[in-house]
Amino acid sequence: MINFQNYEFSVLRYVHDTLTGEFVNVGVVIYCEKEKWISAQCRNTYARVSAVFPNLNSSHFRKMMKFVQTEFCRTNQSLNTELQFSEIKSLQTLLHKVLPKDDSSMQWSPISAGLSLNLEAELTLLYERYVSHYDIKVARDRRTEQDIWKDFKKTLEQFSLAEEFQSKRISVKDDEIEFQHSWKNGIWHCIEPISFDLTDGDYFKDKAHRWLGQLSSIQDSADEFKVYLLVSPPTEVELQPAFHKALSILRKIPVASEIYLEQEAPKLAEEIQKKMETHANSLH
Repeated sequence: MINFQNYEFSVLRYVHDTLTGEFVNVGVVIYCEKEKWISAQCRNTYARVSAVFPNLNSSHFRKMMKFVQTEFCRTNQSLNTELQFSEIKSLQTLLHKVLPKDDSSMQWSPISAGLSLNLEAELTLLYERYVSHYDIKVARDRRTEQDIWKDFKKTLEQFSLAEEFQSKRISVKDDEIEFQHSWKNGIWHCIEPISFDLTDGDYFKDKAHRWLGQLSSIQDSADEFKVYLLVSPPTEVELQPAFHKALSILRKIPVASEIYLEQEAPKLAEEIQKKMETHANSLH
């Protein structure tokens, strides 16, 4: 039996101007109450942030990132003392012990939850999805989820779509996933790009298990939905066996779902067009 761990997480945002509310994600904190474990991963560079906000105080920013990382390391060590742990009520409490809720430039996102087989690997995946995906191509020329969607959007432009995509939060009592590209046609249809253009085959399984866990967790949602996974394969031929194992894991997802390789994007776009046209005609 697959043994998933429940966890909560929050994204650290750098809010450059509290009046406009503009922000950039700069870190992630993950917490597992059962394991008495918390960990953070924050940016150790500021190039991405200063590119968005040119007048960034880079020295102060670096100090804050180091401070947050260090404080959560200390918090994790303290969780193993029974007295201190008994005082902990929630992740919210731990977050505000490190960075109190105020009008400063560092703000926490609303808390989300999930399931994982490997909490350390989960932190890395969350950091990649919420923080580093915008600048990952600086480090290596590989396909990201944003690249997949950008190219798929160009494919969609060749079709006449009757409806527009919107974000949709699918939730249950203790978990949720927000899909950025969704539309409703009787049920919610949610498109999720997933990149396996990575360098480590072991990482493939972690990523696939993460989606298996997340989607398993929300299968009893009151919202009826279907997920379309648009998957980018690895560039290296030697990683194909690990990639096919990852696809096998994704096929175990217990909710209505379809998997399309990125080269099948036109097929998916055509399927979306047909569904939207059918829905539009049924309304007349």
